[in-house]
Amino acid sequence: MPFQNAPAPLARALAARGFTAPTAVQAAVLADDAKNRDLLVSARTGSGKTVAFGLTLADLLLNDAGRCVPSGAPIALVIAPTRELALQVRSELEWLYAETGARIVSCVGGMEPRKEARALASGCHIVVGTPGRLCDHLRRGALDLSHLKAVVLDEADEMLDLGFRDELETLLDAMPKERRTLLFSATIARDIAALARRYQHDALRIDTVGTNTPHADITYRAVLTEQGDMAGTVVNVLRLMESSAAIVFCHTREAVRQLQAILTERGFSSVAISGDLGQNERSRAIESLRHGQARVCVATDVAARGIDIPDLGLVIHASLPSNPATLLHRSGRTGRAGKKGTCVLLVPPARRRLAERLLQAAKVTAEWSGAPTPAAIATADAERLLAAPFLSAPAPEDTETQTLVSRLAAEHTPEQLAAALVGLWHKSLPAPVSVRVITPDARRAPRERDPNRPVRERERAPAMDGKWFRLSVGREDRADPKWLVPMLCRLGNIKKQDIGSIRITQDHTLVEISPDKAEQFASCASATDPDEITVEPAAAPRKGSGGGPRPAYADRKPKGGRSFAPRREGAGKNGSSRKRKAK
Repeated sequence: MPFQNAPAPLARALAARGFTAPTAVQAAVLADDAKNRDLLVSARTGSGKTVAFGLTLADLLLNDAGRCVPSGAPIALVIAPTRELALQVRSELEWLYAETGARIVSCVGGMEPRKEARALASGCHIVVGTPGRLCDHLRRGALDLSHLKAVVLDEADEMLDLGFRDELETLLDAMPKERRTLLFSATIARDIAALARRYQHDALRIDTVGTNTPHADITYRAVLTEQGDMAGTVVNVLRLMESSAAIVFCHTREAVRQLQAILTERGFSSVAISGDLGQNERSRAIESLRHGQARVCVATDVAARGIDIPDLGLVIHASLPSNPATLLHRSGRTGRAGKKGTCVLLVPPARRRLAERLLQAAKVTAEWSGAPTPAAIATADAERLLAAPFLSAPAPEDTETQTLVSRLAAEHTPEQLAAALVGLWHKSLPAPVSVRVITPDARRAPRERDPNRPVRERERAPAMDGKWFRLSVGREDRADPKWLVPMLCRLGNIKKQDIGSIRITQDHTLVEISPDKAEQFASCASATDPDEITVEPAAAPRKGSGGGPRPAYADRKPKGGRSFAPRREGAGKNGSSRKRKAK
């Protein structure tokens, strides 16, 4: 019997949702050797982790009758890196525990904290939240962790990458020593292993990433297209690879706005998700996609984690991901829980080598092709019409409809009726776009080089003389240009060419922004989420402080050798790192 080790109420909920057999990670946490132990689990996106730790918590939450005891202080805490993931986890746990009487409260940035505090005061069994908001409630006395029996760190690698180590340690140190600690992470890097050694006891190591064929449920395709044809190619990919739900990823909020406007104008029912939207707006957009009111979601990477849409069969990368992890997290919105999905990368010819390296680093293989043509889409439309279920539906039984059917058959030829059907079918579909087709074997001509120019000669950009900003992270927070630069680009809706010198000190970072982008950057940065870094205008550093002027970031080559790893407990003068969080 599937899920035979699960409590009866949870097994019934799983059966009602169509679960026929546990995934690898679900089977592993239900095994006898995993009972009542700390768990260190590595599992990829879409593997059913939420259900897995939901099943694991059942022994602590349910009595012999399969019900939760009356609620007071929370018994279990789930910590997630983003609002979207936290709200998705809460939704999953709510249906899983629907028959048990469990009360589940979420605490995330962007929502009304007083309403959350009232929900905590009313009593609950499980709290799901983001690190920053949970610490806020802990400091204010609204979150009582004294009765906690289990804590789950979901996507712990992402939380450390986002700089939430201090918040995690604050929460973990405030919990009872006698508890279960369940740590879920896509990879078990050195930082994760150190966290596990400090806060877990005799943890069972579960690895479901290396035991399966990588990405078996996702088909990857790479489509070559000119940058100027990007929006048209998105339209054609959506039309050719028709899916009941799809996500298109862009790098910036402005790109999201523009592409969503184009798709809406072309006839697609679409929504947008980006940092411009409040949490309620994001939730409404996700719900409209989940319930079929919208078919396409255009999003920034804020949606790369935590969104689980049933039957989402297509992910399009309109902007290439910045690294392999982002590629996998974005693509993991499809191919979930054993369902098949397709992931399409749109690649300008100039960035083909970058895309190939990205795919290789992510250990995925993509089929390369040119952009879909209107002719190919017309052929696919014809096949879909011929196979449409409504053509083989039984004849209607009501007299009025039968009379109309008889009249149509008597007054028109079969060819006329078929032509009318085809016409109506075409009118219901967004029109494809004529785009230039680049064949996969097309190669760029090598750039001409001045034979008199030394091979290693490299021009250095002139001084930017830009505006300076102070970030509330420094060396003690593992500040590193590798993640600071992409974050600044997303935060301020700028390009890396607009970033000048970066000066990292012990407790803060100074960043130079080009004069023509400084006002825009300041405006966008002022709208940061509560769990993000504080950004404030700053005076230019004195010449000679922290080294001489450095070239703009885009003109620098990484030098390596410098580590921004988190300081070990007790290291340095005070052995602690300052909390970074924006209000």
